[in-house]
Amino acid sequence: MSITKLDQIYEGKAKKVFATSDPSFYIVEYKDDATAFNGLKHGTITGKGIINNKMSNLMFQLLEKNGVKTHYVEQLNDRETVVRAVKIVPLEIIIRNTAAGSFSKRYGVEEGRELLRPTLEFSLKDDALNDPLINDSHIIALGVATEQELDAIRTMAYRVNDVLREFFAGIGVKLVDFKIEAGRLPDGTIILADEISPDTCRFWDAKTNEKLDKDRFRRDMGGVEEAYQEMFRRITGQKGNV
Repeated sequence: MSITKLDQIYEGKAKKVFATSDPSFYIVEYKDDATAFNGLKHGTITGKGIINNKMSNLMFQLLEKNGVKTHYVEQLNDRETVVRAVKIVPLEIIIRNTAAGSFSKRYGVEEGRELLRPTLEFSLKDDALNDPLINDSHIIALGVATEQELDAIRTMAYRVNDVLREFFAGIGVKLVDFKIEAGRLPDGTIILADEISPDTCRFWDAKTNEKLDKDRFRRDMGGVEEAYQEMFRRITGQKGNV
């Protein structure tokens, strides 16, 4: 793809976003920086950016084949990918299959309890407010998204869950929960954006429940790089030590 990388337009906790010579596309660069608890905890996970870039792209391609429109266009190198330029809907879209993390704390449910059905939560993307939970009525009333957009987001989120649960089960991994984001194309179409990686998903070994995700960093469990590498190995069949 013949485009030129221009100025940085955004830097988040895990990625940088650059404008390009074609306004329809951005370039995303994945970092090794790690944060938790809305930026209160900082660190570095060596090689994380490379693994998350490659893994996200593979997951986006899988989802595209299964009817989910994503922002993925083309991987440029180990850390950089061309994506469609979208305006991010300021919501964290969370699907939970198994009780864990804040869900367990909020409702007094033991971690690991299988939920009777997948649950969908929305959080307002606002670190200053600690990403509060928000419901459909609030979202529509505040103009965060329209009712039609929420319908599209909800359908997309459950489809992503169905596809990913089946895929990860096939490589011996339980998809406990995950966070995704939605973006608006210039014509208003809602598509999947952000990333799918051990940063944004809880992955547990299907047999042992060993954590293979960023919870190892959040909870000072050790073996963080090894967990990311193990997920990369299972997905690709390649060594993840980058």
